[in-house]
Amino acid sequence: MAGVCFWEEVIETGPVPKEMSSFDAIIVGGGPGGCATAGYLAKAGKKVLLIEKGIWPRDKVCGDAIGGKSLNHVRDLGVKVVLETTPYFKVTGITFSSPSGKSVTVPLPEEEMGKMEAGYALPRQQFDWLMFKSCSEHVLASDGFVIQGAEVRETIRKGDSIVGVKVRIGGRDGTLLDFFSKWTIGAGGYNCPIARSVIKDIHGQELFDKKHYCGGYREYWQGVKGCGGDAGNIEIHFVDSVKSGYFWLFPLGGGMVNVGIGMILDILDKQKTKLKKLQKNVIQNHPLFKDRFVDAVMVEGSGKGWQLPFGSPRKKEKLQPRRMFSDGVLLVGDAASLVDPFSGEGVGNALVSGHIAARHVVENIGGIVYQNEIWDLLGPELTNSFKMQKMSKKGWLLNWFVGKASKKPQLQKMMTEMIASKEAQENLHSKWFLIKTFLF
Repeated sequence: MAGVCFWEEVIETGPVPKEMSSFDAIIVGGGPGGCATAGYLAKAGKKVLLIEKGIWPRDKVCGDAIGGKSLNHVRDLGVKVVLETTPYFKVTGITFSSPSGKSVTVPLPEEEMGKMEAGYALPRQQFDWLMFKSCSEHVLASDGFVIQGAEVRETIRKGDSIVGVKVRIGGRDGTLLDFFSKWTIGAGGYNCPIARSVIKDIHGQELFDKKHYCGGYREYWQGVKGCGGDAGNIEIHFVDSVKSGYFWLFPLGGGMVNVGIGMILDILDKQKTKLKKLQKNVIQNHPLFKDRFVDAVMVEGSGKGWQLPFGSPRKKEKLQPRRMFSDGVLLVGDAASLVDPFSGEGVGNALVSGHIAARHVVENIGGIVYQNEIWDLLGPELTNSFKMQKMSKKGWLLNWFVGKASKKPQLQKMMTEMIASKEAQENLHSKWFLIKTFLF
């Protein structure tokens, strides 16, 4: 991965549209969810404005795993073939460890890869560049526009309807322009300005609930022992110092490793510490890892934190996990709070919701019908993942579970499915299934 790669180059997206221009849809956010929405709409012949706050090349802090759920959309949007010509790490197994240090490695057979939530591991700068480039081409080919370095300062509203956005281009002293559309898609991540407008301004609800948000911290390292090659295992480690979260090692190929840690925000606040400090302690002092990092080197400037809005069900919310629509507005991905509460995976749900949002725009549906369709599709797995997240707080249970799994192939298969095959997660909450699995 040495030298300058094409995903480190500028993406030319053409001129800025004239002020007061109107579109079939405005998409705010050029990550996977926003790109998917824009790409699918453009392929359907819609005139789209795609607005991205950053300027490519740009980094996105993430665990860098692209799961099986994403692969159909990556293919349909014209990214998969190009991606597979670039460096990436092929995930062939998952290693788990418990707080006591017990571990088990669960292989993913080749024939299972397409069905499982494991797939690729590659830097999000690389993946997002490929997505943005491909979907921008779809948008421009359908007479739309793409703007980089553009910040949505506020929404333009008529009552509870959002009919446009005020966009500042060129930094603090830049130009402020108004654009209009029948549909606005919020895809700007955990602090999306469209989500703020829908949830806080229009409906008077809280955007941030620390019981349903995770703090994440990531560094890139070279030379971590056991993480070489271009195919192998990703690693998920439950350690005592990381309550309601885990420490991960995701190889990216070429000796590069995404090393990170995540924890529920309200628990992190109670511990009165920082994720960076927690990760440093794990790397330097934990018996499973300190020797693996002896000769490793952290990539300078790669340590960054971010927040993940989980799709875990809220007790007092009628629309789960939280409201993701208003009149003429749909939220997708992290802006809709769709991150998996157990694995932390968000790209797949962002692409799925972007695809659904695009269809609702094309068919002029939206509203509560959109919200219900999203929850009917993703709600069961998000609810199961939330139960699994709560189970992970019990260190004794993890120790017992991993110890059993290291000796029983049936349990190894179930552990793979806990992460990978969402259809099989229901078994985890069947008492009879667990009794049979553990005792026989």
